Amino acid sequence: MMSTDKLHFGKITLLVTHYNRSKSLERLLSTFAATNCTFFEIVVSDDGSKPEHVAYIKSLQDKYDFKLVTAPKNSGLGNNINKGQDAVKSEYTLYVQEDFIPLPGFEKPIADGLRILEEDKAADTVRFYSYLNYTNLKPFRDGFSEMVFDPWSKNLDKWPLYSDHPHLRRSNFFDKFGRYAEGKNPEKTEFDMMISYLQHKGKGYLYNDYKSVFDQINTSSEPSTMNNERKSWRKGEGYWLDVARVIYRQVLFNYSLFFKKYKY
Repeated sequence: MMSTDKLHFGKITLLVTHYNRSKSLERLLSTFAATNCTFFEIVVSDDGSKPEHVAYIKSLQDKYDFKLVTAPKNSGLGNNINKGQDAVKSEYTLYVQEDFIPLPGFEKPIADGLRILEEDKAADTVRFYSYLNYTNLKPFRDGFSEMVFDPWSKNLDKWPLYSDHPHLRRSNFFDKFGRYAEGKNPEKTEFDMMISYLQHKGKGYLYNDYKSVFDQINTSSEPSTMNNERKSWRKGEGYWLDVARVIYRQVLFNYSLFFKKYKY
């Protein structure tokens, strides 16, 4: 049973990025509001949504008490995260996109993750969600494992040591890894930060039960926008397409890591 005592994360700002999914944002904020925790502040960064969505978000401000950072036009995920992070004033940032919700009991993993960052000064991020388990994990404590990058492994799942999925990070994240790439599609923006994270020796932890802290919800009225960003050949099926994708990703990832510079 959830405690009725309020748990205040006074060192953490909840940063939520949003674009044209105001009902999803409301669902996220209402779910947090129904729990027993509060934050230093909540920042909602909007990426130039349609006027009706912006108006609806503004109608939610009094109820959920958040700072809204707007944009005159849609400038992409990189710009949206950058300006949102710029508005954060606390030592730590919990980054969550608007199509997620916290699950019952999420407070403990976040509290434990915060302690990890406070005690391990070399750590940069603590992740709470993933599509797949990371390939090389070193068990740590409190249900967390350190993600260890092996540059010689042929497993493609080794690469996302960094992910845009819900995670806790130091708010000076840009000092070490640079800002998010702007003017690119969301997938490329995340890819560039992933490579920068690896190039600058990022250290991260993953919660072992990574589907138990947050859930991702996309509805027919507010579906995911990511599928529209992916090239058709990368979504196709077939043996030779699968082979081509593996070769392409191996060459691209390794070339990017060892020969390109990512820090915007």
